[in-house]
Order: sequence, then structure tokens, then C-alpha cells
Amino acid sequence: MTHGLNDVAVEHVPVAVVGGGPTGVTVATLLAQYGVDTLVLDRWPQVYAQPRAVHLDDEVHRVLARLGVAAEFAKISRAAHGLRLVERDLSVLIQFERDTALTRNGFPAASMFDQPELEHLLRRNLARHPHARFRGGVEVLDITTAAAVRPLRLKVRDRSSGAESVITADYVLGCDGANSMVRTAIGATMRNLRFDQRWLVVDITTTVDLNQWEGVHQVCDAGRAGTYMRIGPTRYRWEFALLEHESADDYTTLAALRPLIGPWTRHVADADMQIMRVAEYTFRAQIADRWRHGNLFLLGDAAHLTPPFIGQGLGAGLRDAMNLAWKIAGVHHGDLPPEVLDSYETERRPHARAMITLALNVGRAMTAGGRLGTAIRRLLLPRLHLVPGLRAKVTDSETPPLRRSLLIKRTLFTRRITGRLCPNALLDTGRRLDDELDQGFGLVSTVALTSAQREMVSARGARAVHASAGSELARWLNRHHVKAAVVRPDRTVMIAGRDVTTACRALPLFLLNHPGATSRTPVPPPHRAPRKGIA
Repeated sequence: MTHGLNDVAVEHVPVAVVGGGPTGVTVATLLAQYGVDTLVLDRWPQVYAQPRAVHLDDEVHRVLARLGVAAEFAKISRAAHGLRLVERDLSVLIQFERDTALTRNGFPAASMFDQPELEHLLRRNLARHPHARFRGGVEVLDITTAAAVRPLRLKVRDRSSGAESVITADYVLGCDGANSMVRTAIGATMRNLRFDQRWLVVDITTTVDLNQWEGVHQVCDAGRAGTYMRIGPTRYRWEFALLEHESADDYTTLAALRPLIGPWTRHVADADMQIMRVAEYTFRAQIADRWRHGNLFLLGDAAHLTPPFIGQGLGAGLRDAMNLAWKIAGVHHGDLPPEVLDSYETERRPHARAMITLALNVGRAMTAGGRLGTAIRRLLLPRLHLVPGLRAKVTDSETPPLRRSLLIKRTLFTRRITGRLCPNALLDTGRRLDDELDQGFGLVSTVALTSAQREMVSARGARAVHASAGSELARWLNRHHVKAAVVRPDRTVMIAGRDVTTACRALPLFLLNHPGATSRTPVPPPHRAPRKGIA
């Protein structure tokens, strides 16, 4: 710590994260794993106690595994059985069941959880990393964004004492939510995608089992759309569209809620139920017009807002964190050229917009059209199973591929494999691919590497995995008519093809043996090759 003008305390950190929610803590943990000193600043000293997000998919579950909390998360979550579209009286229009067994990503396709429990878990895990610090009760007042000012300067105030200080940082990550001050600082604005709906969110606990199907219930009624889900052994969540004249104040008692939740709770006495929360939320669809200014970046709700109809709001933020953290680490350590940071918005913004659009379409399909729309749904939904492949599409949790960028080499021949997550396959060793590749790049090949190819892979800090004949990885590569694929640290396929040597040469330099990096398994020091940028 030093002192600057007017004796104001000045502190420097390589990365400052503004906002200590799930996205901010996730990106800080990932950076700390790479040995990058990171400071998380949050207005509140404690986790916000009210439940909000309740769902994440198997792709995002992989991110939690990367943080090292998969086993702990399994103890506080439950696998969802799919989606049931119902009428107001809960008569079933159509049901899409999900196998709760592990998917190609190595986890259940959908998991339900309580967000405060997840946040406590993430913060406890962050505290295990010496390169990460969490500072609550701090308000960021201003961020200097002038190009001539390097490093970036944050003016902060301790909300308890009122003392002000300055923090300088090489990078600032705005994970500070829908009302982001970082977004304001970089001059970005939210683009409204023309969706604003007021909804009532109700969380109730009861030790009485509601004896409902263990999946998500979507009430397809234009008069009063709704959603029901079980999120824990004794925790239940309902969401209902509010009518124009209504507010959350109209539903503060069980007597007032009974007309809404009655179809699920008729056999449960009031004395056996406790209201945890009744709140009003405006579900919005918005995306920032730009996500970066120099070394300031937007992540999570600061960059995009997704209606909850497909349960991807929290997951989108964790995807942002997973995409950006290793790129910053690579540039910070001097392995990757600064240009790779351009790929963050190039890749993530179209993906986030695609997921927002999907959520909008699902929401409108379930709720729009008035009486005519309800009649059409009653006619068509029970017959959707006749559409070839539709059921598999609805239950498949795979999200769209990332767009071509400096770090995704898509061609016409490889467009179905590049930009997508590789399978987290169970290997012959009994370990999953993610554990074998650790936190760096990997080369997966159906062909055993030559000594020269192995040396090339090692010199770049990567790991090679041989996909043995008949294995899940081999079937994956063969299905796409390639022999080798380069897998990035976020498990996205960067490049794929039939020439193994070309794939080896495409590996960027990305080392895991920098001081402070916490590789999960020992990595022998590779021969450091001179950096020549991205192939």
C-alpha cells in the first residue's frame, strides 16, 4: 500500500471485481486458480438472504466442478426431471422428461438449488485461495476510464466508516448487476428487447410433501401464466404473472395465495406451510450494446438480462466468467497476446442474445394470445410428441456454439464441432476429461501422437488425451469426421481436423506453472517456446 495525493490510501491489485454475487465470485476464483491476484468488492458484507435463481444446467455445473465445489453443490441441489406443460387445474398438456442420470457433461441435465446456499458455498471456496480476497461493505464511487490513466483507478468508500480510498487495477470486471455502475462508467447502455412483465415470486417451506411430479410445471394460461418447481427437500417456488391492478402487497398471506397455489397445496394445512418470501419482479430482456472499454469488462446481469422461462439467467453469468478468466490470466502472465481479449464479447454476446431470444420465444409460446392462444395450445401441445426429434430437442440442454473468433477456427467442414463444448467423457483411467486436462489447453486425438507431436504439445503447456477406439471421445471425433481437436481451458473446441500435426501447431502457449497457480495435478515444467501469437 502507498499514499497518493491528499494522503488518500492507494492499493494496487491486478484484477478488481466489482460485485460479489455468483458471477463475481466465480470469475475471481478462476483467476486465483491461475495465480492472478484478484480483489472482489461488494456493497454488502453478507450474502443476500432471499432466494432468486433456482436452476442451472449441466454445462454450468461443469463450471462449478472447475471451481472445485461439485461434490458440495450436489449436497444442496436436486436433479429436475424435466418440464411439464399444464393447464390451470394441472391437467397435463405434454410432458418432457429428462433422464436424471449424468449427461455428456458429466452432471444432471438440470439441477434445482437455493441461491443463498450456493453463494455461501462459492464464498467459502473463494476463501481457500490465497490469490483471492473478498471485501464486503465497500461502495465503488467512481472508475477513471481515461485512456491516459493506467492502471485503472477506482474510488471506493467503506460503508461502515465512511473512509475513502483508491484502488488501482490492471483489469476491472463489472459483475455489479442490472444497475451496474461499471456499465455506466464505460458508457454502455442496455438495449431493450421489448419484453417487460411483472411477476409474483413466492417461496414456501413445508415438511409436508406436495406429492407433485419432480420436474418444472409451466402453467400455459394467458389469463394467469405460472411456474412451479421444487428446489429442496422442504422448499418450493411459484412464479405467477401479475395482472395490471395487482402487486405483491396483495399476496402477503397464505389466504391470499391459496387461489394461486391451491392446485398444488390443497391437502396441506396453513399451519404446515411457512412463507419465506413474496416479492414482485419485472422480468426483462436486455443486452448491453458493448461489453468492454479497454480493460473494463461487463459480466452477468451487468451485460445481459434473461427472462427466467428457461432458467439461464445465473448460468449466463457463470459462462461469462468461464470464458473471460483464462484469457485475462493468459494475457496477464504474458502467454497470450492482448488481442485474445477481443474474443470475449465476440463469443459471448451473440450466445447470450441467442439464449435471451430462446427464453422470449418459450415465454410467449406458453403465455401469449389470450383465449385464442390458450385454445391453440390445448389443441397443439398434446400433439407435439408427433413432431420428429422435438422431445429430444426440448430435453437436450446443449446451448448454441460460440461464433468464430481469434480463438475459434470454424470452417464449413468443422462447423458442427468447433465452438461447442467437448464431452466431459469418462476415460479409461476412471477420470473425466476435465480432470485430465486440468485448467489448460488440451489435444484430443484418435491417433497416438508421435514423440515430436508430444513435445510440441508439452512445449505449449497443454495436455494430450488419446481417444481409444470405441470410447466416447473417439465416437465424438468420428461422428464429426475429424481425428483431432484442440480444447480450450473453458472446454470449447477451438479447432478440429484430420491432420494431427496441424492441430498440435494450433495450440497457443498457455502455461500452468506460473507462481501461485493451483493446478489440481502436478504439471512438469514445459519447454517455453517464444510467443508468436495465435496461429
